Amino acid sequence: MSKTLVAFFSASGTTKHAAEKLAAAAGGDLYEIRPAVPYTSADLNWQDRRSRSSLERSDPSSRPELADKGAEIAACDRIFLGFPIWWYTAPAIIRTFLEGYDFAGKTIVLFATSGGSGFGRSLDKLPDSVPGATILEGFHVSGSSVDGASEEIAAWIDGLGLA
Repeated sequence: MSKTLVAFFSASGTTKHAAEKLAAAAGGDLYEIRPAVPYTSADLNWQDRRSRSSLERSDPSSRPELADKGAEIAACDRIFLGFPIWWYTAPAIIRTFLEGYDFAGKTIVLFATSGGSGFGRSLDKLPDSVPGATILEGFHVSGSSVDGASEEIAAWIDGLGLA
């Protein structure tokens, strides 16, 4: 039997809520990807070009430091990886996480939350950070509909055929 991990980054709590629902449906362990320096409201102000998140987005080499590296990736065959969509892509901290572990031979299934933009360019950018891994486009849920998404998430997991 393969071990499943649900790793996620959540700046506002929305993605965490989706990750909890996914972990319950998939029977996976939860792991929160946390920045060494937590994001403040000012850091997340997408309308301010000088905000931390805006600066990270503008710099392709940006890799925010992680608070820890305790994810048990080696013990897992399948990793569900969740994040909010920022400017039509995954936040820079997701690449920090992916580049900090060996995912060779692993299957990474993405899930994301947003106001409705979908995965954007995430699938174009993330594979470079995980050589030897398989990345599958996953589940996208609008932040406003996470509460009612349990059945949708369960149906999506069943449809993956990864059991």
